[in-house]
Amino acid sequence: MIRTGIATIARRSYSTVKPVISAAKAVEGFVGALGNTPLIRLNKLSEETGSNIYAKAEFMNPGGSVKDRAALFVVQDAEKKGLIKAGGTVVEGTAGNTGIGLAHVCRAKGYKCVIYMPNTQSQEKIDLLRMLGAEVYPVPAVAFDNPENYNHQAARHAERLDNAVWTNQFDNTANRQAHIETTGPEIWQQLEGKVDGFTCSTGTGGTLAGIARFLKEKSNGKTKIFLADPPGSVLYSYIKSGGTLIERGGSSITEGIGQGRVTENLKPDIELIDDALQIPDADSLHMIYRLLDEEGIYVGASSALNVVAA
Repeated sequence: MIRTGIATIARRSYSTVKPVISAAKAVEGFVGALGNTPLIRLNKLSEETGSNIYAKAEFMNPGGSVKDRAALFVVQDAEKKGLIKAGGTVVEGTAGNTGIGLAHVCRAKGYKCVIYMPNTQSQEKIDLLRMLGAEVYPVPAVAFDNPENYNHQAARHAERLDNAVWTNQFDNTANRQAHIETTGPEIWQQLEGKVDGFTCSTGTGGTLAGIARFLKEKSNGKTKIFLADPPGSVLYSYIKSGGTLIERGGSSITEGIGQGRVTENLKPDIELIDDALQIPDADSLHMIYRLLDEEGIYVGASSALNVVAA
């Protein structure tokens, strides 16, 4: 009887339930595929905290990270300003992901790409950048105020070339604008305006600042903004002290996040940040495996740090 009943239910379900098919529209090339990434509800963590915790799946951008957005906007900004013409060269200093986004965008648009990066970054990132056709110069990791900092070396390289631009992701506010125009509005629409809080870590500050600006204005100030920081970055102390302290404490295994100064991308919106959280590496590492075990999602340490903060 049980077997018959199950078979009947199965046949009825098969014959009466119509599958719901929802597919994204076709897009024009690599650039057209940027953005419109899904929000993923993290079920176990949401249940544990009594809140709905959503992760913006930026790894689903075609270049694999949120930095695809900034890469496109800084290149488009250079084009609009006439700083680069067909066949030119884009030069940037990056810890990796912006470089990967730029390498993709440059190939799609027919530009050469040159990347300077700290030699502390993973060999996998360097290999990927070179595979994508970028010239890569790993240089000693030194502070921003040192003329041999990778950003300053990138700027000098661009100056030596004809038809070249240093896109200057840290202080070029086209980076921030990418998130005012795309990421922020996507989050607001996906959650139908019910956004109580937003948190992420910062490197250039563009992602946090741009999303903060959009969500604060759209919510009339109701959405709370939290900066997530790894050890070794000064931003946690800066926010907690109301801008009076810039203290580094420890170091971190995370790549591409944390900062030793307030960048031009972050500066216009620093007052919009309600609070800051410092996340130990041990917590970020633990979250990598929780996300894999409980949600089936595999991300790196910086993404896991964001989830810990949330």
